Amino acid sequence: MAGELRRLARPADPAGALIGARLRAARQAAGLTLAAVAEQAGLTKGFLSRLERDEVSPSVASLVTVCGVLGIGVGALFEAPETSLVRAGEAPPINFGGRGLHEYLLTAGSQRQLQVIRSLVEPGGGGGPELYALACDVEFVYVVAGVLRLLLDGETVDLAAGDAFTMPGATPHTWLNPSTRATAEVLWALTPAP
Repeated sequence: MAGELRRLARPADPAGALIGARLRAARQAAGLTLAAVAEQAGLTKGFLSRLERDEVSPSVASLVTVCGVLGIGVGALFEAPETSLVRAGEAPPINFGGRGLHEYLLTAGSQRQLQVIRSLVEPGGGGGPELYALACDVEFVYVVAGVLRLLLDGETVDLAAGDAFTMPGATPHTWLNPSTRATAEVLWALTPAP
């Protein structure tokens, strides 16, 4: 039994690492077919298909070439994915300004591609009277509960629970909870993170 525990505790052998699923995901993210990657890499479509199913072991040259076609580094195939967990009630509070609200960061501070914020907006609370724009490409808002009024330059958009709104990050706007009784719960997603 002690021998079994030792074997289980040993680090995984990098030579036996399964990379097929990561290659497939990278290919699909790049919008490439097996045939397109095979042609650009000078390999057969059948070999690439088997590689994505971890049925064959590529040469270093083949792997470097395929990764080059996919636009990823070879090392990315062997790194553990960066993940973060924020348990309910443990999200760090943040303060972007505004009044009558409590905001929490749901994505790790090291995350640069996406920022998700949970806002609890008290009746009458909001982002303030002045329009502002964020330094991101896209801003997405989803109303979990209650209502939210988005004030854009010359336009007002009322959102109820279940409604979502997407806008370019450079869109001047502000927002508020027009209710006199109910708190609004809102999720904001910004990409890339400002």
